[in-house]
Amino acid sequence: MARTRVYVPRETAAISVGADDIAIAIARHAKRSGDNIELIRNGSWGATWLEPLVEVTVDDKRIAYGNIEADDVPELFTAGFLAGGEHAKRIGPTIDIPYLINQDRWTFWRCGLIDPLSIDDFRAHHGFKALEKALDNGAQTVIDAVKDSGLRGRGGAGFPTGIKWQTVADVQSDQKYIACNADEGDSGTFSDRILMEGDPLGLIESMAIAGFAVGADRGYIYLRSEYPLTHRVLSRAIEVARDNNWLGDDIQGSGFNFDIELHLGAGSYVCGEETAMLESLEGKPGIVRYKPPLPAFEGLFGQPTVVNNVVTLASIANIVNIGSEKYASYGVDRSKGTLAFQLAGNIKRGGLVEKEFGITLREVIEDWGGGTASGRPVKAVQVGGPLGAYLPEEQLDTPLTYEAFIEIGAMLGHGGIVVFDDTADMAQQARFAMEFCAIESCGKCTPCRIGSTRGAEVIDKIVAGENRDENLELLVELCNTMEDASLCAMGGMTPYPVRSVLQHFTEDLPAARSTGT
Repeated sequence: MARTRVYVPRETAAISVGADDIAIAIARHAKRSGDNIELIRNGSWGATWLEPLVEVTVDDKRIAYGNIEADDVPELFTAGFLAGGEHAKRIGPTIDIPYLINQDRWTFWRCGLIDPLSIDDFRAHHGFKALEKALDNGAQTVIDAVKDSGLRGRGGAGFPTGIKWQTVADVQSDQKYIACNADEGDSGTFSDRILMEGDPLGLIESMAIAGFAVGADRGYIYLRSEYPLTHRVLSRAIEVARDNNWLGDDIQGSGFNFDIELHLGAGSYVCGEETAMLESLEGKPGIVRYKPPLPAFEGLFGQPTVVNNVVTLASIANIVNIGSEKYASYGVDRSKGTLAFQLAGNIKRGGLVEKEFGITLREVIEDWGGGTASGRPVKAVQVGGPLGAYLPEEQLDTPLTYEAFIEIGAMLGHGGIVVFDDTADMAQQARFAMEFCAIESCGKCTPCRIGSTRGAEVIDKIVAGENRDENLELLVELCNTMEDASLCAMGGMTPYPVRSVLQHFTEDLPAARSTGT
């Protein structure tokens, strides 16, 4: 008799709300009742608001049950959930969930679908097909496809990926590296984690493609220390890839050598900046380097290095498989392809939404997020992490593109979207930006190290009513100095949230006059 497949996610958010206990309860109940099941620990589909999302395969269709608790398991079995039985928490076929089917899942299409650590499941869903195609077509063909796709870095800077790869490929060197920046530290961001836990072999494949394209035989994944489950999943995935000769020497008899080392960070936010990350990989303190030279010329251990983030790299396989034209057909202007928008904060339906560029912020918040969790009006939305601007309600119709956000003095960053309702104190949010910078600064440059500390003090004086007008002028001057003179984006972008509060939320700064910022 065929075993019934039951899926319970092994993913950080799902586990935090009881997924492991549910998996144990299902296994024990099935054993007692004599039901023949195959329990698969998949990744997350990204619908975090439905976790733990338990699925069962019935007639080749997966039926979903949402927000399951361990105490629900006996009742589920009684209701016949192994046959897709009716239950109060039954959602229906996973492929029919509107939150999922209305997305443009280019990069995350395997997340939730497969067993992340099964090489057979991965191969059955086009795994390593792109690497095989790359090896057949040649390195320059791969780079040309990446350039033609219009893919830009998804880590925040938005630099064209193909140009970076071409630069590294053209540099003459006996040793080159691929460095994957998985130090996902921005508030409200979790797309890297969902991908690494749900499709780690996909990331490994794309890193190997990058290595082949530029002539690198070694890659590093720099993973933030706050992701212990991700670390375990990635470590095992690398072993699986090595055991099956998709990493190591002479990959699949092609003559191409490539291996990956997983490096655990030490909790520094600034190591999300590429040069600080490279310093940390070399065993040094994670302090920002002066540029030039750029990492493409002198990166890790002084050698030419491609530095891309997780989502950037993971987008590559389908560009090679399906074609650059298809990828470039998504999006608008120079914002090509898709981005994984991550909904967090005061939001009813938090989770990951992969859509093509051009959708508005309001559409993501209302159509996917369902508005605020509190039911109160949206007051502000911060996009792009703790250094992103706070956007007021009247800017929610801004298209989510690099160009549109630059026009309003904001940034997309890593795609994190944090929602605040009308009870939020925006003066305190401005202070938080300065305080965050003061805590996380690497300390190398004075504008960031000292400016952020003075910024928090000045905001405290404004809130306390001490010489408000004079201190508002001083705060604007301080923001100008930090933006123009800081060594990296840590200090250079901290003024973004502060300026946005001064511009759009002066009602939270009592008696504040307009500063013209």
